Amino acid sequence: MLLTPLQLQTLLSYSAEMGAKLALSKTGHIKPYLKKSEAFRRYGRNNVEQWIGLGLITPRKDGNHSAAWRLDRMEIEAVSKSRQAMRYL
Repeated sequence: MLLTPLQLQTLLSYSAEMGAKLALSKTGHIKPYLKKSEAFRRYGRNNVEQWIGLGLITPRKDGNHSAAWRLDRMEIEAVSKSRQAMRYL
């Protein structure tokens, strides 16, 4: 598959952004997890619920009963960027 320079630039941009977020997460400058409500705001409720239903992202629960659900930031970011790239390519 041949990529145009613009497509390659877009993929490299996505990769650099993901690398920066991973570094910020590892150093503690941003939280490694998002609350489910925050993920809904950023990526859309329907998207997040669909990705969970398809098993693309895994929700984690902090405790029992009424504990908040959280989603791995890098996991949901990777799904989001791959969806964007698929639409773009």
